[in-house]
Amino acid sequence: MNSPTSPPDTPAPRFYDGTEYCKDQSIGFLMKRGLSVLVRNLEHQMQALDLTGTQWHPLLHVHQGCDTVATCAREMQTDAGAMTRMLDRLEAKGLLVRERSCSDRRVVNLALTPRGTEVAAQIPHVLAAVLNDHLRGFSPKEFAQMITLLQRFIDNGEALAEANQAAPGPDLVVQERTLDTNSDKTDS
Repeated sequence: MNSPTSPPDTPAPRFYDGTEYCKDQSIGFLMKRGLSVLVRNLEHQMQALDLTGTQWHPLLHVHQGCDTVATCAREMQTDAGAMTRMLDRLEAKGLLVRERSCSDRRVVNLALTPRGTEVAAQIPHVLAAVLNDHLRGFSPKEFAQMITLLQRFIDNGEALAEANQAAPGPDLVVQERTLDTNSDKTDS
């Protein structure tokens, strides 16, 4: 779902001022804090499925069609080594199996076991329940607006990241503090 964004040559609004910056009013800080609380609540609820936060996510991706380690790593925006460690735990629990491709030995295929399919099918219900609890008091209009605004925020960030890869960013000026060496001297 793409939303309209401002043209790249439109100046960014100035909602923040570095001289009066307050983290409690920072969208980034609030999003990180919101995500942290959401993850904590999800992990608590996933315990009923005997899953940790790092286990339910790849299990859900495999259930929804990620059939190789590389595809799953890309979907989760992580590296193949980290993905392999996550999958090791799921395989040890008997929830999935890995098998080298016969046509390309570099490819490792993933498949859920019957037990893995049963557990993975429950994950979306846990996610929906926790998300709905977090959205308590929101109207349908506010929910739709929140999705639209977050998507626009992401689109703007992705456009900025793409532009930053094309050209070097501005030089940051770091002011060094000089130490008064006389005040630190002690008599020996």
